[in-house]
Amino acid sequence: MKGRCELLVEEAIPTVVARARAGDEEAYRRIFERYYGPLCGFAFGMIGNRAEAEELVQETFVRACRKLDSMRDDRHLAAWLFGIARNVVREAIRRKAGRREALSLEEVQPADRRDPGEGPDGPVMTGELRREIGGALASLPEEMREVFVLKVMSGMGYRDISRVTGSSVGKLKTDLHRARLHLRRRLLRYMGADFRGTGGES
Repeated sequence: MKGRCELLVEEAIPTVVARARAGDEEAYRRIFERYYGPLCGFAFGMIGNRAEAEELVQETFVRACRKLDSMRDDRHLAAWLFGIARNVVREAIRRKAGRREALSLEEVQPADRRDPGEGPDGPVMTGELRREIGGALASLPEEMREVFVLKVMSGMGYRDISRVTGSSVGKLKTDLHRARLHLRRRLLRYMGADFRGTGGES
């Protein structure tokens, strides 16, 4: 089973990309609609501000439109887009650091990531727990936060994450393991001793 980021049928990706390169607005719209949500999820997980995440994804698609001819392998459209988003997000983080602005934890709302199918009786996160989760994510080193967001929150496989980040699969697995340990320590009093994080090892 493919990760949640494989939103276009693999065989159709080169065709859609070719149409977009030729100026087909419908093809570009299809790419935008398919990948806007996953890219927003990634940017939000890294930045912690929903409005800013949406702006960064808009910038990602602007750059993607300009660079579409430079994509080497049309089959890896998702990884290519996430790679651009990663650069855009990193630039935003650097700007924040340059201005010495703290990541706004009040605006981090991981509860929004619950399965849409959960009913009203599903688990409800308190404001305090949302802040703790946001703070725990923000406290991760950037590379660990990237692999955690891409693997656990975006459902991307290790090979695609490797294409996005340039890191080996072995390093990604190590970083994810360390990220989970860090989050477990930070959230233990909320999640209980059996907290293991989510996401498979595929």
